[in-house]
Amino acid sequence: MSRIGRKPITVPSGVEVKVNDGLVTVKGPKGTLEQRIRPVITVAIEGSEILVTRPNDEKESRSLHGLSRSLIANMVAGVTDGFKKELDVLGVGYRVQMQGETIVMNLGYSHQVIMTPPAGIKIEAPTPNKIVISGASKQAVGQFAAEVREKRPPEPYKGKGIRYAGEYVRSKEGKAGKGGKK
Repeated sequence: MSRIGRKPITVPSGVEVKVNDGLVTVKGPKGTLEQRIRPVITVAIEGSEILVTRPNDEKESRSLHGLSRSLIANMVAGVTDGFKKELDVLGVGYRVQMQGETIVMNLGYSHQVIMTPPAGIKIEAPTPNKIVISGASKQAVGQFAAEVREKRPPEPYKGKGIRYAGEYVRSKEGKAGKGGKK
């Protein structure tokens, strides 16, 4: 039996959960999230807890059991507290700034990189070298953070680029021979 799948999900006050024909809807102070759960998995609401069960021990239902429970738990956590990713921008002349809802990044290219967040995602630039992405959906926050990081990933020689806060980038040495052949 899946250890993660067996754990009940406690629903805090102020959060409303509905299960309708495989569609789980969670509504809370930070917004509303929906997730379709595969028909093999059963989701039941008992009091202030959500229970996720599977019918048998087949490989498919075992693999979906913990996944479904984690997805629903992330939805409940997202509508109550929300999720946040922080990115650091490192490099000479690299900086970010907000223009309304869009973020404008100078990343060493000949042009500025301008990105608009999708619906439900809030983006901030508290300092010229820090980006904070927040929202209710863990997947949407992580996906947008990955798209921002993709614009200039950290390079291993000088360490320049966009990296997650706390991410370790292993640095490499440059070329071994400086003098060339004689």
